[in-house]
Amino acid sequence: MTTITLETLSKEFDDVVAVNGIDLTVRDGEFLVVVGPSGCGKSTTLRLLAGLETPTDGEIRMDSRDVTGAEPKDRNVAMVFQNYALYPHMTGRRNITFGMNAAGSFTDEEIDRRVAKAAETLDIADLLDRKPQAMSGGERQRVALGRAIVRDPDAFLMDEPLSNLDAKLRIQMRAELTRLHAELGTTTVYVTHDQTEAMTLGERVVVMDDGRIQQVDPPQALYDFPTNRFVAEFIGDPAMNMIDVELEGGAAVHDAFRIPLPAGSAEGETGAGTEPLADPDAGGRRHAVLGIRPEDLHLARERPDLGETTFDATVEVTEPLGDSLLVHCSIGNETVKMGAEPRSSLEPGGAVSVGYDPERLHLFDPETGEAFYHSATATAPADRAEPVVTD
Repeated sequence: MTTITLETLSKEFDDVVAVNGIDLTVRDGEFLVVVGPSGCGKSTTLRLLAGLETPTDGEIRMDSRDVTGAEPKDRNVAMVFQNYALYPHMTGRRNITFGMNAAGSFTDEEIDRRVAKAAETLDIADLLDRKPQAMSGGERQRVALGRAIVRDPDAFLMDEPLSNLDAKLRIQMRAELTRLHAELGTTTVYVTHDQTEAMTLGERVVVMDDGRIQQVDPPQALYDFPTNRFVAEFIGDPAMNMIDVELEGGAAVHDAFRIPLPAGSAEGETGAGTEPLADPDAGGRRHAVLGIRPEDLHLARERPDLGETTFDATVEVTEPLGDSLLVHCSIGNETVKMGAEPRSSLEPGGAVSVGYDPERLHLFDPETGEAFYHSATATAPADRAEPVVTD
C-alpha cells in the first residue's frame, strides 16, 4: 500500500489545459473515485499517475518517492483499462502472466502461485484456458483485473473499467470491486463518469470539472453539503432543482412562494448548525439560487409531518419509476421535479399542493455558484476535506 500525493499538477495539450494545478492526497489503502463529465481531466490525471503522460508542471509522489519523471515500469502501479486490453490470441492465463513473464523477475513457481490466488479471488479458474472471444464482457474484465492483481502493485489505477458492461453486470461488478478492495487493501484510484459508481464505490470522491477539483469528500457529504452549484447538480439523479429567489426577512421569496430559512450551516463549517445564515436584510434584498433536490419536494398530502408551508404547482409530466413517481411540475415560471408515491393519481394540467423538507435547503451565489448556506442540522463527517481549487 502507498500514499499518493499530487502537488499543483498540470497538463496542457497545445492550447488546451486538461489538468489545471490540482492538489490531492490519496490515502494509504484508500479507494478514491474521481468523477466528472467528459473532458473534465479525470482520465488525464490517471494517465499522469500511471506515467503514460508527462506533466507540464507539478509533482507526483508515492510515499516519499518522487515519481514525476519515472517510467511507467518503475512506478509499480497496475492499470485496468476501459476496453480490457486483452490479447485476443492468448488464453486467460497467458494474458494474466504476460507482463510477469516479460519482466523476468518472477520464477515459474511464483507465477503459478499468484495466478492461482488471483483466480480464486476473482472466481476465474475456469476462464484461464479460454481465449477472450469465448468470454463475456464481465469475464474479460475479471481477467483484466487478475492481470493487475498478480503484480501485487503499490496502487491500482482503474479507468472506467465497467463502462462497457450492461447495467445488471455493472451492479454485480461494483459489488465485486468493493469486496476485492476490502480483501486486498491496495490503494486504488478509480475514474468514472457515472455518479452512481462514484457514490457506491468511493470512500472519498473527487469531483472534477474543467481540469479543476471542485470538491473532495465522502459520498454522503457531497450529497448533503455540495460546495458549489456544479457539484450540487452533478451529484444526484435527478439533478437538484435550482430556483432564482430573493432573500428577504429570513426567507427565500419567489413569485409563487415564500420559504422560511431555518438557521443552518455556512459553507465551510464542518459542524452544521453552528453558523446561522447571516441576516439577509442587513444589506437589503439579495439575489440567490435556491437548491432543492427532487426527493426533498413532495405532495403535501403525502408528507404532512414536514410542516404546513406549501405552495401551488401544476403537473406537466409524470414518469413512473416503479418504486416512485417523478413529477415534472411548474411553480410560477419555474419547472421543477419532485418525488411522489408510485401510485399517486396525477394528471398533466392538474393542480397540486407541494411541500418540502425544511432541513434540505441550499443557497448558492448566482454569480459565482458557490454555496453559502445549507439548512441541514446534522454534523458533517469529521474527515470532510475542503475543495482544493487553484487559479
